[in-house]
Amino acid sequence: MNIKTTLATLLIAASLASCSKSTNDTVNPDNSGGSSSNSGKYIVTITPAASTGVADYLLTSSSLDTGSITTVRSGVEQDGTYRYYVTSNNKFFSMLYGQGNPGAVTAYNIKDGKLNKLTNFQTETVQAFAPVDDDLLLFKISRSPASPLSTWYKVNTNNLLITSEGTTNTLQLAGNGELAHFSWIKQVGNKVYAPYFCIKDNTFKTAYPDSAWIAVFNYADMKLEKVIKDNRTSFIGKYFTDGLAVTENNDVYGFSGSVATDGTKLSSAKPSAIVRIKAGTTEFDKSYLFNFEDASAGMNITNWLYLGNNTFIVAATTKAEKGAYTNGLNVGIINVVDKTFKKVSGLPANTEINSLTTNNYTPKDGKIGYIGVNLKDGTGYIYKVDASTQTATRGLKVSGGTITAVQYLK
Repeated sequence: MNIKTTLATLLIAASLASCSKSTNDTVNPDNSGGSSSNSGKYIVTITPAASTGVADYLLTSSSLDTGSITTVRSGVEQDGTYRYYVTSNNKFFSMLYGQGNPGAVTAYNIKDGKLNKLTNFQTETVQAFAPVDDDLLLFKISRSPASPLSTWYKVNTNNLLITSEGTTNTLQLAGNGELAHFSWIKQVGNKVYAPYFCIKDNTFKTAYPDSAWIAVFNYADMKLEKVIKDNRTSFIGKYFTDGLAVTENNDVYGFSGSVATDGTKLSSAKPSAIVRIKAGTTEFDKSYLFNFEDASAGMNITNWLYLGNNTFIVAATTKAEKGAYTNGLNVGIINVVDKTFKKVSGLPANTEINSLTTNNYTPKDGKIGYIGVNLKDGTGYIYKVDASTQTATRGLKVSGGTITAVQYLK
């Protein structure tokens, strides 16, 4: 899709959104079936229980600590499968992964405790996206050395329009004969940090498993300023996983799961670890390395949630469970300044858990985070994790499918 077509689609959608709204514009999920939380500012996304080809539902709740919600006769059904979610500028964006085709993006806010659809438009399927200022920055990333241009788009979250687009040559960026593939992107001051791993092609194998790279872009024009590198661990984050966090004093921390592959097996010799970029610098801090494998008796981080005050909830796999795309079921608390790891108690046994959500909510108070826990018996719950006591408490019950995200709008 070219930019003119996209902008025309967006302008029509924005125009419709500005007109007098019909009763269909504000969606009031019934959440029947015993729910005491049928509206609110928390959004829980659910993939219904079905074998194939099902679309996610969006449910709202007034609490994550108590009550129940269900997809039965309730919720806002999304168009298409493989949806991903991000909250920016007090709006909730539901993005369709189009498997190489253009994907729909639907934006909502909360009005009187109910989901209110603001617009629906199409853009290219993207593999990395994040809030930057009042925009969503989207990246469609090349996996072919023959066509190495990766395209970025800026979507303004105030007027819901694509305001600019451009390209980055990710073969040239890597500079080693492979393609740079961004694991995610993150705003750091007026710059965008894009950690990446190197791939030969769409098989994702690499001959360079033992380095971490971050491309630093000036956000105003998306010009590449520099690439910073560290050889003490493997690449930061993993495919479609945000591995960077910015703390209150503007230090930047990044985790590596050490999950690079040669196409047949994991190939990195480096440990799962956390590195740091000190505030005001664009270099890795060589005086800092948090060896997570040592601290956790051999586990590796698969994702994390920054709570504030240098504290994270982490999910991790054991050495035997480790894989390039595996999401861990072992939950713990780390403090990146103290370099400590403590396991969380109160969750169901790993043998009872089918999956944990990786898109989760925290009020950023340095203490509390909420994660979705999907059990093998088909039920799901939101658990509140208290980092100060390293305990998890069962809260909102979710019925009718698999929890995929937990978010909040003001």
